[in-house]
Amino acid sequence: MLTNSYVAVDLETTGLSAKTEKIIEIAAVKVVNGCIAEEKTILINPGRKLSTEISKLTGISDDMLEKKPMIGQVIGEYAEFCEGLPLLGHNILFDYSFLKRAAVNAGLNFEKEGLDTLRLCRKFMPEKLSKSLGSACSYFQVSLNGAHRALHDARAAHELYQILINRYGDSQSDIFSPQKLVYKVKKEQSATKRQKEVLHELTKYHKINLTVQVDCLSRNEISRLTDKIISQYGRIVKR
Repeated sequence: MLTNSYVAVDLETTGLSAKTEKIIEIAAVKVVNGCIAEEKTILINPGRKLSTEISKLTGISDDMLEKKPMIGQVIGEYAEFCEGLPLLGHNILFDYSFLKRAAVNAGLNFEKEGLDTLRLCRKFMPEKLSKSLGSACSYFQVSLNGAHRALHDARAAHELYQILINRYGDSQSDIFSPQKLVYKVKKEQSATKRQKEVLHELTKYHKINLTVQVDCLSRNEISRLTDKIISQYGRIVKR
């Protein structure tokens, strides 16, 4: 069934993999019957330093995030904000994967349906044209001021969807129906005391200044980081 009520979401993250990267900004735009009803946006402390590339791309700096909440502190209110509405975004599974991982780690259920403007653009745009959000907005004459900040991109995805549904919804209503979003993830276990001790010993021995907050690391994350340090610098040699 054709849907015109949803929550347009967009994230800024430290990288592309929900398994290893972190959210640094969330924006959610609640739309009811095609009109914006409410907006919500916040910066998130990822517990690590940002790369130069991400800072340049987003305009977000480490100083801007230092005193912001961790994702576990705010994911509940965002899940509540979304209510039972489908999520809308450009390649919505990307945003959903980060949000669901955060929700599961917080002990929350976050099974959602989604509307993907990227999928729609692949249907309605010329094959040879790029289907990125910027290219799609240019093609359909949607303003994209402030691109690469979450709220601007969430609004742009909403406006793009409105153009598409108004232009093609009557004749092809099925493609504007929400689809179940599938991303399987298990709750991450917190790093153990011994894992933290081993990492501390390694960094002290090799005189390494970590760019992550150790207390924020999961058991798998601290294991990967420890293995990376050993691979690059070697084990502790006892004298």
